[in-house]
Amino acid sequence: MIVLDTDVVSELMRAQPSPMLLARLALVPSHLQATTAITIGELAFGAHRVNRPDLYARAMALLRGMRVLPFDRTSAERYGEVRSDLEAVGARLADPDLRIAATVLAHDAVLVSGNTRHFARVTGLRIEDWLHG
Repeated sequence: MIVLDTDVVSELMRAQPSPMLLARLALVPSHLQATTAITIGELAFGAHRVNRPDLYARAMALLRGMRVLPFDRTSAERYGEVRSDLEAVGARLADPDLRIAATVLAHDAVLVSGNTRHFARVTGLRIEDWLHG
């Protein structure tokens, strides 16, 4: 299963999304595509911050039918492990990104993100960048 990060969903919302992203996404059966509840929250926050509820509505239309992975008990346990590991080596990750990473790890999935350098700090997290190559 692949899990789309917020930057990937935002790219899909553009008038002309990356052809490379669209081509790669077309190769993955829809039942193996997901995003996270954290990404939904980030999209809602962004739309409300700029007072553009239409952006959120467009994002939800784009994600209609896509599986949304919850931040559940297993994800929370992974979050605790990952946060502890990162803090032990002096590495930080923004809390929403840490929760996304934990959710992806809990579901043994692959994170699709343009922020691979950012997420690479998380041991064991499989990441693919479909935005930059």
